[in-house]
Amino acid sequence: MAKNKSGEMSFLDHLEELRWLLVRSSIAIVICGCIAFTFSDFIFDEIIFAPKDGDFITYRFFCDLANKYDLDKSFCIKQLPFEIQSRTMDGQFSTDIWTSITAGFILAFPFILWEFWKFISPALYDREKKYAVVFIITTSILFFIGVLFGHYLITPLSLNFLGNYKISDVVKNDIDLDSYLSLVKTTAVSCGLVFEMPVIMYFLAKIGLVSAGFLRNYRRYAYVIILIIAAIVTPPDVVSQLIVTIPLVILYEVSILIAARMNKKRLKEEANG
Repeated sequence: MAKNKSGEMSFLDHLEELRWLLVRSSIAIVICGCIAFTFSDFIFDEIIFAPKDGDFITYRFFCDLANKYDLDKSFCIKQLPFEIQSRTMDGQFSTDIWTSITAGFILAFPFILWEFWKFISPALYDREKKYAVVFIITTSILFFIGVLFGHYLITPLSLNFLGNYKISDVVKNDIDLDSYLSLVKTTAVSCGLVFEMPVIMYFLAKIGLVSAGFLRNYRRYAYVIILIIAAIVTPPDVVSQLIVTIPLVILYEVSILIAARMNKKRLKEEANG
């Protein structure tokens, strides 16, 4: 990589490095997507369509919880009241391809993180570069926990709510395959990214864009948004809402602690010159 006389990369050099980051990441996603494609039967039957089955682990958990504490019994079901349909000739084939690509992105996420770290590492101090492995492992674990949280909690709760929602008995729910897959994939990936909140706050606080004070001031609004989401996707009982709310609240509080630590560290560095 060409550098100027001071040893720093030019703007065009950064763009070239970013381009190769995207190329290598895309190749990793395609390779992992091809691997996922060979296991598409398992992915669809045992993972993607599993939340439609009334015997799914999440429904059984909430049903057992409802029976034990005499709560809402809406999760004690045998099957969700809708059918999934493919309405286009190439619908199932294109769904298989794009689902494999999404699975490829999830599987390749640690490699993408490694590429991202290499891209930003020149701007870090030498002592910070030593934490590459910790950064990749921690961020990957948070992402995978978020994906599991989305798939095993948010997705079945959303499917149960939306699948049973009726404006009239005249209307029958025959759900398009793309619509179902969009909800499942978007929920899993979105939750994975949401669980990166502490990592994102670390970098935002490091460059001074976010402060712990700002997060504390808007804590009440964040909690209201979290509670609204939990109230929408869960049955009308406190226990179910807490199960969804608590992990998100913990993430927000951890983000405040990280921001406070980084703000204090940055102020100390500025004071020392």
